[in-house]
Amino acid sequence: MGGKSRDEDSGEFTETYPLEDFLASLEEIGPAGTTDIADRVGCDRRTAYIKLQSLEEEGVVQSQKIGNALLWQLTD
Repeated sequence: MGGKSRDEDSGEFTETYPLEDFLASLEEIGPAGTTDIADRVGCDRRTAYIKLQSLEEEGVVQSQKIGNALLWQLTD
């Protein structure tokens, strides 16, 4: 199941890549592309893109299209 794992004892799903990991990555490296953030967090590019889009909808990060890539950064 993409982005979640099941605890064997409780049977509950937990977030494999919490949004806080993406925020921490941007705090550490500054503005970065989707692939750079995915590498830092340890997930695939598609997962990073979906998580970053979610954070952008919340107004926590913003993206800027540069060529064919998106540059992500924390909002002020």
